[in-house]
Amino acid sequence: MFYKDIIGQQEIKEQLINSVKKGIVPHARLFCGPEGVGKLPLAIAYAQYLNCLDPQENDSCGKCASCLKYKHLAHPDLHFVFPVIKKDKKEICDDYIADWRTFVDGHSYFGLSQWLNYIGAENAQGMIYAKESEEIIRKLSLKIYEAKYRVMIIWQPERMHEACANKLLKIIEEPYDNTVFILVSNNPDQIIATIQSRCQRVNIHNIEKQDIIQALESDYNIQPDDAASVAHIANGSYLKAIDTISLNEEHKFFFNLFVTMMRSSYARSIKDIKSIANEIASVGRERQKNFLVYCQRMIREYFISNLQHPEMVYLKSDEANFGIRFAPFINERNIIDFTDELSLAERHIEQNVNAKMVFFDLCLKITMLLKR
Repeated sequence: MFYKDIIGQQEIKEQLINSVKKGIVPHARLFCGPEGVGKLPLAIAYAQYLNCLDPQENDSCGKCASCLKYKHLAHPDLHFVFPVIKKDKKEICDDYIADWRTFVDGHSYFGLSQWLNYIGAENAQGMIYAKESEEIIRKLSLKIYEAKYRVMIIWQPERMHEACANKLLKIIEEPYDNTVFILVSNNPDQIIATIQSRCQRVNIHNIEKQDIIQALESDYNIQPDDAASVAHIANGSYLKAIDTISLNEEHKFFFNLFVTMMRSSYARSIKDIKSIANEIASVGRERQKNFLVYCQRMIREYFISNLQHPEMVYLKSDEANFGIRFAPFINERNIIDFTDELSLAERHIEQNVNAKMVFFDLCLKITMLLKR
């Protein structure tokens, strides 16, 4: 992975490059920021530059033995930890490493749901299980093969089992020589505080709109006006920009569920409410959580759209059309309770509460909120 292949984030790139040039290599860094802004590509590009045998002024050389192995994510001193599922006696990241390399090679910008779909998670929630701590210790206890620095990239450390997190804390507190940890997180506040405090935090912000426009024009050959419209909706996330272009099935599925849930609740039809609650409960828990996050975003967008500031609204065409009649029902009298109830439902799904009960109860509460 080269820095030049990462969209925008020029300031962060320069910081990382200059730190290596100055010989400042913290043993643990925490890359954090919103989904789809390039945190994982930046982590891999930083690791590659760190071990490049002939580093250039602004990037890795791409030709040395180290870079060639990094190209395929197969360097013996590069290790990955990421959420997996227990399936067919698979439980640790090495069981999925071939899938991971193939997936990352074809998807520079992706989210957890895409990865879990790729490995067939279905109803399972991705986790970094306790057993992974044994693998981390085993790998770090081995002698470094050939690199200047052994690098361990941990993607989504907030999904780490408590036992694994405690083992990782001990290793970070007493680091091995020439070993670098890079934690890549969407929700750093969910990582145990003692790990956070021992990592140098690198805040990676939204991608500039113009950078997204240029990337869309280059990668997808779309017209400038269309690229600008998509970049506005993406609101700094290249992953969301890609989803907007593709109008993927996940978006259609979530939008249709949202519309049906709101209409059933407004009509106060217990039969329809029960039906939609059962339908949502039938999909995997990761998709249920993603749907609730989508609902929270929709409620925010429809509330903002009432303020008559279109530059602050990030809706796709189908969402905007539905909002023409629905948005007035989201107002200052119910917006806070709406977001609270959706957040509570998300926590309940995370805690494995019965999904049918969660969504049936949520719809009943929405029934009352829409009447305010």
